[in-house]
Amino acid sequence: MPNYLCKIGTADGRVVEKDFDALNPGALRESLEAQGFHVFSVRRRFWQGISSGSGSGRFSGRRFLSFNQELVVLLRSGLPILQVLDTITDRLESGPLLTVLRDIRESIKGGSALSEAFSNFPKFFPPLYVASLRAGERTGDLAVTIGRYIVYQQRAEKLREKIRSASFYPMLLTGFVIIVLLIMLIYVVPRFTQIYVDANVELPIATRIVIWVANSLIAGLPVLIPAIIIGGALLRSFLRTMRGRLLLDRFRLMLPFFGRLSADYSLSGFCRTLGTTLQSGIPIVPALQMSRGTLNNSVFEEKMLLAIQRVEEGTSLSEAFDQSSFFPGIALRMIGVGETSGALPDMLGDVADYYEDEVARRLDRLSTMIEPVIMLVMGLLIAMIVVAMYLPIFQLGATIS
Repeated sequence: MPNYLCKIGTADGRVVEKDFDALNPGALRESLEAQGFHVFSVRRRFWQGISSGSGSGRFSGRRFLSFNQELVVLLRSGLPILQVLDTITDRLESGPLLTVLRDIRESIKGGSALSEAFSNFPKFFPPLYVASLRAGERTGDLAVTIGRYIVYQQRAEKLREKIRSASFYPMLLTGFVIIVLLIMLIYVVPRFTQIYVDANVELPIATRIVIWVANSLIAGLPVLIPAIIIGGALLRSFLRTMRGRLLLDRFRLMLPFFGRLSADYSLSGFCRTLGTTLQSGIPIVPALQMSRGTLNNSVFEEKMLLAIQRVEEGTSLSEAFDQSSFFPGIALRMIGVGETSGALPDMLGDVADYYEDEVARRLDRLSTMIEPVIMLVMGLLIAMIVVAMYLPIFQLGATIS
């Protein structure tokens, strides 16, 4: 993810420069302004060094969850925050995380608020987490706010784990199919070709096609491998641009089956995040701005930006989402009921539950369907190659008999 050097003004009047990771400068600027900072400049870094202000590592999802669970337990025990951090750091081994937590402790000891101290390390602590800390400081119940974030993170991790599990076996099978086909075309087919050349026999059309494909692949390998590497690098660079990401996201949404799966996943993450931020006491517009990035789709993010503008103008949330034209009808009805009843965060949680179940159901169907399809395709391709290469032998045997 691109790294940006930002010059920002804090609420206490200080002007500081910090590193942040973000998909694009516009989203980063909106996120910082939603957190209460005044943004003077945002500059892209094309080389990123290691600095004490950003840390040199990251939390894994499970490690971050474990850290927060321990933090909540210690806060609920009534210990002061400095003793809480001392207790956590005493159990840590030397590394970037230990250095970061010690720096946070020193910042708090020097008079900084907890959320401000954590916000100095955006690589370790995402904006939503910092906003939850800030909301907990306002309400005076930090443990409850972090507890809500833990529930949010557990659900998000559970969904990501389902996606990883569902995609692992098909990817493994696909890689195996590609390797087997390459071995047959590069190693097996040329051996048969040499036999037929020495025998000077007329080959069937199917055999000639397989031999042509194998010879073309072998002859093109010196050019094909560098072309794939260079093409992949250029494609990756293009997809990092706003235009490239927009085209990719549009293409993903147009895919049969996968488009609906991607949309449901985006909606579940957005509704879960928005519900969590609203439960933490964050106003609706900042909550929408922070939750917008969890859509993970630039097409939806652009439409959500327009919806946020309508909410700022006084439009109800359900009506603004309706005008954005990507929220399904059932989600709009549930959100409308939540607004009317005053239970919007709970209703958003129900919407997220519904779409998480939809994603899980589609993933189960995908894994059930795609594995036999891949096996069938692999078997047919290998069978076609084997039959095509043995056809001349069958014809020769028929001629002799």
